[in-house]
Amino acid sequence: MKFTGCIAVITGASKGIGKAMAQQFAAHGAKVAVLDIDAPAGEAVVQAIHEAGGEALFLRADVGDPASMEQAAEQVQNTFGGTDILCCNAGIYPQAFLETMTEADWDAVHRVNLKGMFFTVKAFLTMLKRSKRGRIVLTSSITGPITGFPGWAHYGSTKAGMLGFMRSAAIELAKYGITVNAILPGNIATEGLGEIGEEYRRKMEAMIPFKRLGRPEDVAYAALFFASEEANYITGQTLVVDGGQVLPESSLALEDF
Repeated sequence: MKFTGCIAVITGASKGIGKAMAQQFAAHGAKVAVLDIDAPAGEAVVQAIHEAGGEALFLRADVGDPASMEQAAEQVQNTFGGTDILCCNAGIYPQAFLETMTEADWDAVHRVNLKGMFFTVKAFLTMLKRSKRGRIVLTSSITGPITGFPGWAHYGSTKAGMLGFMRSAAIELAKYGITVNAILPGNIATEGLGEIGEEYRRKMEAMIPFKRLGRPEDVAYAALFFASEEANYITGQTLVVDGGQVLPESSLALEDF
């Protein structure tokens, strides 16, 4: 899967899955726009890509602000001349239980995860329509579409909502040759898991048939596939990247294995 001559835009690209996506697309020949609100971390990603021989640009952008995304799209157009691949990866997952969850808690997660995805696609759609390889890749989750977890009702609803968006958007954009697909990661060893503690990590790993958490690169490779020329006839589909996490019907299924 080569992306020489392609321009890839990744939101939430300063850390974790987004960072891995940016580095992998750059390593496979794409020019990469790294979008995030964390400027120091985003600049560090761009520097690492440059040091590895790739080409990248950092843009501070807030996915929840349509004006910010329009400005970012204009900068990508001016610098790279277009957009071929758009990875809507930005997301937040603060825990809040229903009894104490406020409207502000709910709105904050939806602003970034769901509205942010919509604003991002809207901002870059004109360039994607002009591309000979228009690809939109959404980072959803197993939480919401497949599973649930206490404290993540707001998060799960956004990740399920992304798939509803995907299916209708895939139909609308097919006439332009644009595909729209989603990745559903399971538990991935990103910076966001750094504070969970070793005991909780071991419990998480025990519920995965492979007995380990996924790597950000595992999700990035799925994005490469969806963005590839080889996947040009795949749209409106999901790919679970979870090491089999959703397969056991209970913990008993993993005993003695």
